[in-house]
Amino acid sequence: MTDLPTTLGELRAVGWTSRSVKDEIRTNAIARIRSGSPLFPGVLGYEDTVLPDLERALLAGHDVIFLGERGQAKTRMIRSIVGLLDEWMPIITGSEINDDPYHPVSRHARQLVEESGDETPIAWVHRDDRFGEKLATPDTSIADLIGEVDPIKVAEGRYLSDELTLHYGLVPRTNRGVFAINELPDLAERIQVGLLNVLEERDVQIRGYKIRLPIDVLLLASANPEDYTNRGRIITPLKDRFGAQIRTHYPREVATEVVIAEQEARPLEAPGLEVQIPSWMAEIVANVSHLARQSPQINQRSGVSVRLTVSNLETLVAGATRRSLLHGETTVVPRVSDLPSLTASTAGKVEIEALEEGRDAQIIAHLLSGAVLNVFRERVDPTLLRPVIEAFDGGRIVDAGDDVTSAELAGLVGQVAGLDACVAALVGNEGSSEAFTASAVELVLDGLHLSKRLNKDTAGVRSQYRGR
Repeated sequence: MTDLPTTLGELRAVGWTSRSVKDEIRTNAIARIRSGSPLFPGVLGYEDTVLPDLERALLAGHDVIFLGERGQAKTRMIRSIVGLLDEWMPIITGSEINDDPYHPVSRHARQLVEESGDETPIAWVHRDDRFGEKLATPDTSIADLIGEVDPIKVAEGRYLSDELTLHYGLVPRTNRGVFAINELPDLAERIQVGLLNVLEERDVQIRGYKIRLPIDVLLLASANPEDYTNRGRIITPLKDRFGAQIRTHYPREVATEVVIAEQEARPLEAPGLEVQIPSWMAEIVANVSHLARQSPQINQRSGVSVRLTVSNLETLVAGATRRSLLHGETTVVPRVSDLPSLTASTAGKVEIEALEEGRDAQIIAHLLSGAVLNVFRERVDPTLLRPVIEAFDGGRIVDAGDDVTSAELAGLVGQVAGLDACVAALVGNEGSSEAFTASAVELVLDGLHLSKRLNKDTAGVRSQYRGR
């Protein structure tokens, strides 16, 4: 910062050139693409679908509207675009609307340049401060977005005709930056009309004043599909002015959803505890969300957010932590008997369409069982299961559940024929603790039950597996 010009004359001397915000983003995007650097780090699952469309829109200099269900990273992509701005941008010192030093538009800036010339003081704005965001609500007004008379400035003695009595709204204050409107259909239609000039003529007009403020913004918006959003709609003239409409989607692969959940989930840190999450348990959590998105008993118009997967993973670890603390164990490893704890975190994030009252828990339990069965079939070689099934057919009975310690479950590996091979193939190099082995044992037992190879009796937190 100490090396940056502080006056208009110094700015000209170093050869700084003025350019529009869209040209600035285009130039930086081109540099990123050439270098192979990701334009939107942390956004996963869109590499071949959404991101190429977004990159093309930015290169074309288009305003963009993202259309998709909740939890599809729309806001994250919008906020990531700020990273394509230059790190520092010069403005006229004291400007409320980030006046370009070479092309000032506000009265304050114009007056200062006329009076001071090359001695006009210059301030520098970081790219993080060039982003404006508004969650659209029915009570949002034109004054919020565009501007209004400031009664305090009038009371100070200025005339109403004086431009300095204006209080600029969010859009002018984001001049030469990125402005985003989330949930655009919630904006009243008469307020949407106020954005038409912003998108086409690139100016704002504030009522009662014979002025036009030419502003330079990249306008972004997000919306849920109109067939679900009954609260309002995007008026046709406004929709026509967006250069690109990009449809988002949920992760199409379970592996992608697992990576996203592990990236977004808050780690549970507690003194004296070590948390390890087996890959199969993370896959079960992701499978729950994927099955919910296919279930006819879940409202698909409202969507099943990726936030469900993140919340469920956090809840699963919390449930395993509670169990481990009760048993005095220091290694926390989630297992199948911890999955019922996901009922509470799932119920609030999906809209269940059940004809009978009180069936929500049953529907969620069915999703959990389906997820376990999917992962079991994918991860466990059926040729290894024959000795285990024969051991149970011979009268073997095994207890599992919340009140069974990891040591007791891990000890079954040496007691039930064939179980050692199944566990070894499942665990691989992931972990060697008793808790890790116990998690693998429970997956094998419950998978055999769901495959109708073993019977399972459940009473409270205790489950008992036996032959058929």
